[in-house]
Amino acid sequence: MTRVLVVGSGLGGLIAAVRATDAGHRVTLVTKAALSDSNTRYAQGGIAAALFPDDSTDAHILDTLRAGAGLCDPAAVTVLCEEGPARVRDLIRFGVDFDRDESGITRGLEAAHSRSRVLHAGGDATGAAIEAALVATVQERANRAHAQGGDQITIHEHTMLVDLVVDTGRVTGATLLGPNGAQHTVVADAVILATGGAGALYTHTTNPAIATGDGVAAAWRAGATIADVEFYQFHPTALAVPGTPLVSEAVRGEGAVLLSSTGERFMPAIHPDAELAPRDIVARSIAAQMTAQGGDPVMLDATGLGRELLETRFPTITAACLAAGLDWALEPIPVAPAAHYWMGGVATDVWGRTSLPGLFAVGEVARTGAHGANRLASNSLLEAAVFADRAVRALADPTGRHPLFDDATGLDVADTDFADTDLDSGLDASSPSAGMPVDRSTLQGLMWEAAGVHRSGAGLAGAAATLTGWWAVDRAEASVDELETGNLLDLGRLIVAAALAREESRGAHHRADFPDSRPELARPRFSRRREFATRTLVPASSSASEAIAC
Repeated sequence: MTRVLVVGSGLGGLIAAVRATDAGHRVTLVTKAALSDSNTRYAQGGIAAALFPDDSTDAHILDTLRAGAGLCDPAAVTVLCEEGPARVRDLIRFGVDFDRDESGITRGLEAAHSRSRVLHAGGDATGAAIEAALVATVQERANRAHAQGGDQITIHEHTMLVDLVVDTGRVTGATLLGPNGAQHTVVADAVILATGGAGALYTHTTNPAIATGDGVAAAWRAGATIADVEFYQFHPTALAVPGTPLVSEAVRGEGAVLLSSTGERFMPAIHPDAELAPRDIVARSIAAQMTAQGGDPVMLDATGLGRELLETRFPTITAACLAAGLDWALEPIPVAPAAHYWMGGVATDVWGRTSLPGLFAVGEVARTGAHGANRLASNSLLEAAVFADRAVRALADPTGRHPLFDDATGLDVADTDFADTDLDSGLDASSPSAGMPVDRSTLQGLMWEAAGVHRSGAGLAGAAATLTGWWAVDRAEASVDELETGNLLDLGRLIVAAALAREESRGAHHRADFPDSRPELARPRFSRRREFATRTLVPASSSASEAIAC
């Protein structure tokens, strides 16, 4: 029986936990907040899959490749789109009640899709419906095991990943911070990271506050290969009020239009698909229009859709508008871009395997190559389901083959030395003499200005210099908030360095000093820590914390 530690309780983590339990593995599922708290819960638009007679896997593949701006891994895209329909049917079996009409399951159209293929639940509460169904499924498995006197699956809430345990090049568990404030080590045969993205890096984000990139940061420190971290997707339309709640792309799919402060549409002059152009184009266009009108948000006009459709199809957005004193059935609402989804992350193969034996990554924490430089709308939930399922299947591989990412693939394999910034400095976060302690809000502001929707070499270089002078507290003594801030500092350095290295504009990465895409750079960039910095973070024999088997 394989001991599996799953870190994270979004769609990827919950699917992995259920599948691993059903496969006979012994599972420990840990999550930083409550079991139901994750990015998945906030997903509005839906989940895309070629399930209908007028659609096809090939069409979904082509749409995904086009959105990815030349940086998708075709093998990963093929796996995503071919296995997607089966994984959606799994969700239905797990209790997800997708919306229906007289013809069957309702489907919507979103930007850059050539077909209406996006399933939704509860109108614009798809993520919440999926999360609730999977939480109930995991709890049912746990209750059944406990009733039978077993512990095949154990759930630990309010338990944070501190670092991975590496022994002779293999991940053998993790150090965790429990709800009692004490750190302890869990030993496992395999660790599946499903910790989500890092929207908390930015001042404006649609992500919950828990999205602090813990898994990517821990994997980086442990020596795992990461890839394409410069590609952060900014959703074009977040409600421009405190909290920046998401206004789903499906609203524009239903016919809503974007207006300048003077009430004029501006997207038709920019792209033939107007408001349904790829997300990166719409986000940059909105940001440019905001600059032209003195920083004021643009307006999203959905009044033509009618109150009944808005309230039944988009109840979550309707409630957010009402909470902000807005009635979007009567007047356009203010919107602006916000950090939404990370295409980069821990590099994996199509089975969720990372470069470190024993370590898997699924969902937003992973860079599978399925999204390229710009994720197609509603492919994120699908990716989490597909690759979580495949990662669990890969546990049965007795050879345990893990990708190297530096073999003769013809891809550009780089180490951390992207720029003059020393990315290793401060990663241990324990030297006040190196500069000043990092302040999270200041870090978020720096990343928003220098590594946000619009970027430039000068801005990125200045940010790199500033980041080098900041340090975080010692992880061995840190609180949850301090651990998160340290992770964000590590990731900020990595994103800025990668953005400096990519001297072109492609997908979600746009630089004013390199405004065009360069064909010779249409390839991923893999990186890992320098060899001397790759080390066992918590020795397997350490007596500093109690070791607990999964």
